[in-house]
Amino acid sequence: MDSLAMHISNGIINGPVAAVFAALALAVLTVCVLRGRRDLDDRLAPMAGLVAAFIFAVQMLNFPIFTAGVSGHLMGGALAAMLVGPWVGALCVAVVLVVQALVFGDGGVAMLGLNITNIALIGTAAAYLLIAALLRVLPRTPTGLAVTAFVSALLSVVVAAMGFVGQYWLGGTVDLGGNLGGLAATMAGTHLLIGIGEGLITATTVVTVAKVRPDLVYALRGLRTAPARPVPAVGGVR
Repeated sequence: MDSLAMHISNGIINGPVAAVFAALALAVLTVCVLRGRRDLDDRLAPMAGLVAAFIFAVQMLNFPIFTAGVSGHLMGGALAAMLVGPWVGALCVAVVLVVQALVFGDGGVAMLGLNITNIALIGTAAAYLLIAALLRVLPRTPTGLAVTAFVSALLSVVVAAMGFVGQYWLGGTVDLGGNLGGLAATMAGTHLLIGIGEGLITATTVVTVAKVRPDLVYALRGLRTAPARPVPAVGGVR
């Protein structure tokens, strides 16, 4: 197997576990399609395309972790969640993963359900939960938005990496260094460093968009603070 292959390569996780996660990913993506249709409008549709293209580009930055075909890379779940919301965001990341697997051979096709679950679903969901929590306590200023983007990106990357650890525990087929604790520590440590880079990219991108077009940032218009505690928004939008 190619040690530089992005995501999880074929053969890392056994067939039955891969099949279960493929079914899970398909079911959750179906829900995302149904819920995402409610959010799509003239602003969100073109933004979704731009987000998917940007995520595709940043995911090409790849960092090998094990020689057996597991690697780390930027994920984009937090960026997608902030700009287009959790439902459309998860779909954007999933589309990128499908194109990478089918067209470019990045990540095993048989492992696609595992990769979608970790990166598109767990990563985006974790990011959006953090975004929703942080934007209820932080001011919606450039600084508050940057902190929200950075923290949500950093932590969501680590959480998504732990998804692989759970999948490996359920059906790992190759030796990735012995005990599960060592695997978890390696994945967490590597993705913590990757998360710092992703956090900086996410914060810079989101704040730049918010300064020019705050109406295009889903997190600013899709989440509301309590009426008793109004705070200024980026670009003057409340």
